[in-house]
Amino acid sequence: MTDEHTRAGVAAAIAVGARHGLPTDAPEVLHFKSNVLVRLGPVVARVPGTTRLARSSPQEWLARDVELSRYLTERDVLVVSPTTDPPAGPHFAEGLPVTLWHYTPHEPGHTLSPREVAISLARVHVALADYPGELPVLGPVRELRTLLDRHGSVMGGAAPRLHEELERVAAALPADEVRPLHGDAHRGNVIATAAGPCWLDFEDTWRGPLGWDLGVLYAEAGPTALSAYPADVPPPSLEPFIALRRLFEVPWRFVIAQRFPERLPEAEAALERYFSCI
Repeated sequence: MTDEHTRAGVAAAIAVGARHGLPTDAPEVLHFKSNVLVRLGPVVARVPGTTRLARSSPQEWLARDVELSRYLTERDVLVVSPTTDPPAGPHFAEGLPVTLWHYTPHEPGHTLSPREVAISLARVHVALADYPGELPVLGPVRELRTLLDRHGSVMGGAAPRLHEELERVAAALPADEVRPLHGDAHRGNVIATAAGPCWLDFEDTWRGPLGWDLGVLYAEAGPTALSAYPADVPPPSLEPFIALRRLFEVPWRFVIAQRFPERLPEAEAALERYFSCI
């Protein structure tokens, strides 16, 4: 636990936990990358990790995660649920926002099938369809612009070309009907529980074309996932969204390298690989 972001996240989690009477004598770090997840007995505290570098106000993203997860929980959709006592937050400690969640027993080594993931994602989409609250638009496009503006100087002079590439890819996106999406619908954001597949991490939720969520899923899990999703979606229609996802991963690797410098060669290789393939 030598990384500053992890240490700060644990300190903030313990401070909020102590404030609300949670057990803080044996904090367990469950995750320490994009967000730092610290188990305090029956509760998990979520604190921004690498996302602190990417987002000027990470508390807005955490608040969105709480609101959407609460909305889905109230509609009997299986998601990791925010706490009510103590309130989920965001709380603030050590200068960082912290949200609180029920610890959800699951099988970390269990890989859900593409079919299970697709069917459970469809349930999420159905429940979110009538969500009345405000959500961002241009989700990944807007975040990519922010990443390039904030971290372009460390991308070896490639930032202007990446900006141009982003506008090219964004212009090719279909103007489909928009709807609330999960926003980051890969298999790492759904866990296997005794009750079935359970989704988490709704901080990236935005209003956009269904093709974004399905493109992310299809690129990772393949045609079996797409065929199990209850909609007629031809794979070629997802190509513009997959192209955006591929581009998204390049600047994000440079953000990761800001926190973990040993991963800079990985980011540089991804940049070279991206431009060699277009």
